[in-house]
Amino acid sequence: LQECILSGIMSVNGKKVLHMDRNSYYGGESASITPLEDLYKRFNLPGTPPESMGRGRDWNVDLIPKFLMANGQLVKMLLYTEVTRYLDFKVIEGSFVYKGGKIYKVPSTEAEALASSLMGLFEKRRFRKFLVYVANFDENDPRTFEGVDPKKTTMRDVYKKFDLGQDVIDFTGHALALYRTDDYLDQPCQETINRIKLYSESLARYGKSPYLYPLYGLGELPQGFARLSAIYGGTYMLNKPIEEIVIENGKVVGVKSEGEVAHCKQLICDPSYVSDRVTKVGQVIRVICILSHPIKNTNDANSCQIIIPQNQVNRKSDIYVCMISSAHNVAAQGKYIAIASTTVETADPEKEIKPALDLLEPIEQKFVSISDLFAPTDLGTESQIFISRTYDATTHFETTCDDIKDIYKRMMGSEFDFEEMKRKKNDIYGEEEQQ
Repeated sequence: LQECILSGIMSVNGKKVLHMDRNSYYGGESASITPLEDLYKRFNLPGTPPESMGRGRDWNVDLIPKFLMANGQLVKMLLYTEVTRYLDFKVIEGSFVYKGGKIYKVPSTEAEALASSLMGLFEKRRFRKFLVYVANFDENDPRTFEGVDPKKTTMRDVYKKFDLGQDVIDFTGHALALYRTDDYLDQPCQETINRIKLYSESLARYGKSPYLYPLYGLGELPQGFARLSAIYGGTYMLNKPIEEIVIENGKVVGVKSEGEVAHCKQLICDPSYVSDRVTKVGQVIRVICILSHPIKNTNDANSCQIIIPQNQVNRKSDIYVCMISSAHNVAAQGKYIAIASTTVETADPEKEIKPALDLLEPIEQKFVSISDLFAPTDLGTESQIFISRTYDATTHFETTCDDIKDIYKRMMGSEFDFEEMKRKKNDIYGEEEQQ
């Protein structure tokens, strides 16, 4: 997906783009697999899916589960590039958080916050005060700081200021600010406050949850950006084996495929193409589960997200569950796909993810994958090879968008500017209308 978005953006920026993929489908790691038979093959499961699973081609199963924040960076990229023309989205019905072995809805309105059994009455008042403070907080207006220095005061101190208890801190940091660990507590609070703001603003758009999901699965996203690239003259080649990345004097000059060399000045790729220029930074376990029932205690939602904060299960990193269903054209009628994921911390990853799987029982079929996480050791300044990072365990696209903006900056030497993108697009579309 990162490569598809960048090829779209670079094409809009007037660069000549050739996009090669050794796979026969768009999106690489972030593809959606259809029909269901292909998923069984991919995970080397014996036999074929049972008849109870319905028609194989009714399934579109994401390999990497992620939702889009309604007000987040990816939605902005989709809107500015008008890739929204090729996609339809649905709002995810609810976000839940795990506390003491049970799941609770993350309050999405003041009324829900007051009715929620997540907190006691006095805690609710303090939490509401905190949310009002966050909503009014403006990093350019010191009058909204109330004695907090956004660049110095830690988030731990901000929680203290509002006298919030541990459980509330857990769900604020992990279900609203969407941190994977507790490291953020001792960092300056500005980033956390902005994350909670993003959550609230995303929530305000549609009301049920802050998350959106494309009909027919996430595989639609890379295809949308590939189309954008094509409109601006980009060329796409699927099923194209990469034999060698050609380097002269330490700098990339081309890519060799089937005996021919395509020449280039810059190259963008994922870690699997350049194993000597990346380093392993961890592992993620993902378990795709097929269910015939909605998840218990979610009000029979046909889609939801569940976050299990690390403190609740004595871990360092959170466990995530994303659930979608036939309502999103990704599963047969009456079937649900729940994907659990977390950062691996021990030698027994399946045991680590058990708290999530327990919430999903009974599970009809499981597909387990453990992936290595890679980060580039080469920033590309010399070699002009720009490498994306592997997808992490989070269930939203914000970290992926940070990576895209980072690669853009390393390639172009300037920050990625949404407004400029808009102007360029208007110039091109404006001319077409006059002809």
